[in-house]
Amino acid sequence: MTTLDPARTALVLIDLMDRIVANPLGPRPGSEVVAASLQLAEAFRAAGAPVVAVRVERPNVAEQPPGSALVTEVEAVADEVVVKRTIGAFHGTGLHELLRQRGVDTLVLGGIATNLGVESTARAADDHGYRLVFVEDAMSALTAQEHRASVELDFPRLGEVVGLAEVTFG
Repeated sequence: MTTLDPARTALVLIDLMDRIVANPLGPRPGSEVVAASLQLAEAFRAAGAPVVAVRVERPNVAEQPPGSALVTEVEAVADEVVVKRTIGAFHGTGLHELLRQRGVDTLVLGGIATNLGVESTARAADDHGYRLVFVEDAMSALTAQEHRASVELDFPRLGEVVGLAEVTFG
């Protein structure tokens, strides 16, 4: 069980965009990741903790591909939306400054893809000194093997890996 302080914790959801959620993913489909993420977001909002949704835009293109918007329900629960142009959510986005202004020192992470956007964001967050909590059942990757590699090998070195039911506020 992970008990979080809502005054110092933010939920950061990575790339829950229509075109990404629709991809074939593993170990779970994007719809399950969205459902788990929305459940987390509801708990965060009820506790008064911020929800940050991150979406990617391809740099140097006149128009983003179809489906580049956040899933409507995710955007609706987000207190902040951050647009990134790299794999991770920190470089050139103002995310660190936004979190610091809110007094956040702990991040709970979910999204797609586990081994790309989520892991890149986690590594940068670790470099910035954030405590990290990874909600395994609120993320997925292009393959189950890639997901497992991040969750079993990399994330435990950066923070705590938990299930959705283990996230509570104290």
